Amino acid sequence: MINLAQLLESRDRRAAHQKELLEAFPACSLVCLTVQLPGSVKRNRNSLIIGGAGMAALLNRFGSVLRHVQVKDLETGYEAYLAVNLPPRLVKTLCCEIEDTHPLGRLMDIDVVGVDRAAIGLPPRKCLLCENEVRYCMRARTHSAEELLGRIEEMIKDYTK
Repeated sequence: MINLAQLLESRDRRAAHQKELLEAFPACSLVCLTVQLPGSVKRNRNSLIIGGAGMAALLNRFGSVLRHVQVKDLETGYEAYLAVNLPPRLVKTLCCEIEDTHPLGRLMDIDVVGVDRAAIGLPPRKCLLCENEVRYCMRARTHSAEELLGRIEEMIKDYTK
């Protein structure tokens, strides 16, 4: 289990690491994969399944144009970094396809540094349990962690059948 301070510290470390990678690979788009799990447990069997599935999809999509790959299995969550030798908007479009079509894609946050979904004309992501935007449900705490974790467990069971 992690606390809020650890979560915030991990975000700061992730941002600093992204800056280092952007400097090391200036001609590349930088992809950062994290796993979306509610609650204070960010590293468990499910996070590893989701992260592994995300990495497999990213390697399949970008394998021939990758310049750097790094995976971090941390107590604060699964992180992966990929330097991709393609334009950022194209990379974001392809990453959003993974998020939107992979059976576990909704549980992956695949960021391309400097480009968001709106920049490529896509709407915000939907909640796992209803049709609202995910950020609305998160702020309003519309659903309990138990409801969300139950849905995640169902998705992983279906994926690993």
